[in-house]
Amino acid sequence: MMAMLMDTRFLLRKVKDLRSLTPKRNRVKDKWAATRPKYPPTSLALQHFDATYSAQLGQLWPSVRVALLSERKYGALLNNFSHDAVLEDLRAKGCRDFINDTDTVAQPCLEEEPVTGVKEESSDVPGKKSDIDGQQLFPLRLSPHIKCAVFPRGDITRFKPARPDMHKLLGYYLMDAASVLPCLALDVQEGHNVLDLCAAPGGKTLTLLQTQSIRFLCVNDTSVSRTLRLRKVLNSYIPKECLTERNLRITSFDGTKWGEIERETFDRVLVDVPCTTDRHSVIEDDNNIFSKTRTGERRRLPQLQLELLLAGIEAACPGGEIMYSTCTLSQIQNRSVVEQAIHLAQEKHGIRLEDVLWDLELQQKLRRIKEDRGVVCLKKLLYGVL
Repeated sequence: MMAMLMDTRFLLRKVKDLRSLTPKRNRVKDKWAATRPKYPPTSLALQHFDATYSAQLGQLWPSVRVALLSERKYGALLNNFSHDAVLEDLRAKGCRDFINDTDTVAQPCLEEEPVTGVKEESSDVPGKKSDIDGQQLFPLRLSPHIKCAVFPRGDITRFKPARPDMHKLLGYYLMDAASVLPCLALDVQEGHNVLDLCAAPGGKTLTLLQTQSIRFLCVNDTSVSRTLRLRKVLNSYIPKECLTERNLRITSFDGTKWGEIERETFDRVLVDVPCTTDRHSVIEDDNNIFSKTRTGERRRLPQLQLELLLAGIEAACPGGEIMYSTCTLSQIQNRSVVEQAIHLAQEKHGIRLEDVLWDLELQQKLRRIKEDRGVVCLKKLLYGVL
């Protein structure tokens, strides 16, 4: 046995030495530089965030950094059009609806709260006065139809793929639970016309449809391939009778030009813009915005975001509301974009946007959600509704 082992080692050593016996013209050099870059996009992204967010977030950055590098934890958006008792099954497995099952007591918080606003219809915008700097508090109601199940904090159990019911509709859609918040804050009411300007891949569109309050929904994405994927998602979750031309329109137009297509049409507009997508950028090298070949695209993002937001503002009717959301903590892609949009909308289009605060009950509700779901605080929802 020992002799066989020695012979094996000898043969392996001989095989390794064969390269020196191969003529140079027949040797193949490993092209490691093309497949293994010295500085992969994930490393470049993390270096950029360390330099930027450490100054922006201060002592909070180390914990936020750990959260960004942690494994993503999905939530299950329940499909109200499915006939299966999905929520009961998930609760039996230890899940809970993180929107409606938050029973913790809200505590006073000095963090900056989401800022909301409306496209002004007249000087007398309905609302109730606040004791804080004379600002108005606008009542907002969380839709009772939007439900998203999650496993408890610390439980990394993964959801199994959703199964179709008797009508071949899937019971739930797996997505980052924080992505539900823009749809909650948009405050869709019965009979509203809604525009989702950057809709693909479809998670937020599907969430909006769960409200069962929308009279007409227009979903748009510049990419034709992403729009096709969006259509497949909707067909897997929504009955065909709810996807008629009377109820839904799917387009692939340039979102920045939407103001030239339809102006002052929609009661609610969701502008979930392309961004650096912080978590994806530090985890996945594929399709990473920090790739050296996409440097120019990344630098143009704030301008693209501004143009999309202005288009969404133009599309909203007087008194309508616009939700601006990103997947980044960058102030340049959040605060700066919104401030410029407010200024340019007034200067170039004569549109006045009024900042308002959500009422105290909703602020406490969303704060409880943030405390229960650590991933939620990574979603830059400040300045969500203009």
